[in-house]
Amino acid sequence: MAEPKPQYKTIDEYINAYPEKVRPILQTLRQTIKEEVPEVQEAIKYGMPTFIYHGNLVYFGAWKKHVGFYPITRSMEESIEELANYKTSGKGTIQFPYNQPLPLPLIRTIIQFRVREHLVSKEQNK
Repeated sequence: MAEPKPQYKTIDEYINAYPEKVRPILQTLRQTIKEEVPEVQEAIKYGMPTFIYHGNLVYFGAWKKHVGFYPITRSMEESIEELANYKTSGKGTIQFPYNQPLPLPLIRTIIQFRVREHLVSKEQNK
């Protein structure tokens, strides 16, 4: 029988559960999100660090060889050429391998794109 996945209550708890070499990568990703959207709220949803700004903005998840960053939308894939340099999936994720530096300018672009998507959606739903 498989072991149940840990149930994290905070992002700090999540990050601290990973190996020492992975923690700084996760912490940098978290800090970058907070720098781009200072009013973002943090939560754990779907067992992953989740950042909320007018709804679920972005998530990340640590895996064996990469960190997954979610969500990547179809319009984002069509608009941000740099995404082609990374493995993405139909489930809205992009993978950043641990053996490469985090592409912080690309991550900032993704976050800004998501903020715009959320603000447009918010306006349309008024």
